[in-house]
Amino acid sequence: MGAGVEQAVTLSAVARLYGRGDSQVSALRGVSCGFARGSFTAVMGPSGSGKSTLLQCAAGLDRPTSGSVFIGGTDISTLSETELTKLRRERIGFIFQSFNLLPSLTARKNVELPMRLAGRRPGRAQVDQALRQVGLGDRGDHHPSQMSGGQQQRVAVARALISQPDVLFADEPTGALDTNTSREVMGLLRSVVDHAGQTVVMVTHDPVAAAWADRVLFLADGAVQGELYSPTVAAVTEHMSRLGG
Repeated sequence: MGAGVEQAVTLSAVARLYGRGDSQVSALRGVSCGFARGSFTAVMGPSGSGKSTLLQCAAGLDRPTSGSVFIGGTDISTLSETELTKLRRERIGFIFQSFNLLPSLTARKNVELPMRLAGRRPGRAQVDQALRQVGLGDRGDHHPSQMSGGQQQRVAVARALISQPDVLFADEPTGALDTNTSREVMGLLRSVVDHAGQTVVMVTHDPVAAAWADRVLFLADGAVQGELYSPTVAAVTEHMSRLGG
């Protein structure tokens, strides 16, 4: 973590255990890492390495067994469930592999949803701006069934960005998309970092997707096993092959 660089998310000695007694499994083993504001980090590792658990703990979806997680200067491990829910709605954006759009709602209404759940009413101009930001300014009245997979994922990105979150967490965002559509979505995530100063933390198994990031953080057996800056597809692939991924 560079001195003087403000961290959007910081994990300090985070451990996560599941189960009890002899059947206990260590998903994370004392992980410490930071994600700088305005940066794009990919998190990679073999199956079972703890990358999804890392994302869930960092995003306040799961509580660490020990250690602490900070969103900006807020130690989220000290928050009540109610406070945590409020923080997730106001300061964190999520993008998932399955787009998680509500089929009965238009694109515009899907984008509005997180703010409405938080008790805020976004203005139409704000929603339209979010849709324009993802290249769907003319699709606000369309339902998910009238859109391609790539367009649905773009709506999901707009929904994640509407509240101008401190950090955007993406879990395999291109996992359900073909190569060309994946490239469009990754280009979009890259642009919200470069042009909107957004912070993106993305779990992926795809070296091509990871190469869009500024940094790749590698996990294996619940621990950080190195990082790579200005990653290339070849360098990521080679590092993953050493980890057995």
